[in-house]
Amino acid sequence: MAELNFNERQAGDVTILDMSGKITIGEGSVTLRSAIRRLLEEGKKKILLNLAGVSYVDSSGIGELVSSFTAINKEGGQLKLLNLTQKIRDLLAITKLLTVFDSYDEEETALNSYK
Repeated sequence: MAELNFNERQAGDVTILDMSGKITIGEGSVTLRSAIRRLLEEGKKKILLNLAGVSYVDSSGIGELVSSFTAINKEGGQLKLLNLTQKIRDLLAITKLLTVFDSYDEEETALNSYK
């Protein structure tokens, strides 16, 4: 099972997490949760998740995306998604979450969308 890995980088005041692997129950969703919590503790509230390298998300992973989104919003921040794979896009469409998240195909467009 491929675990979730991410590379963190800054573009201005936006923190980009380039993610790869799977966001699944257990390891993957915990990894995502602790990364988001740590960023919030560091005062980083504009977060862009680059999901280009994420091969699979299960219901627990979707739940974690939603709870991350909620946690960031509560702090007055913004969580946006970049490079959704077709599989993840379909999953978000089925769960009616595609309308909740701002998602982008171009990093520059995504970065420009932050206030």
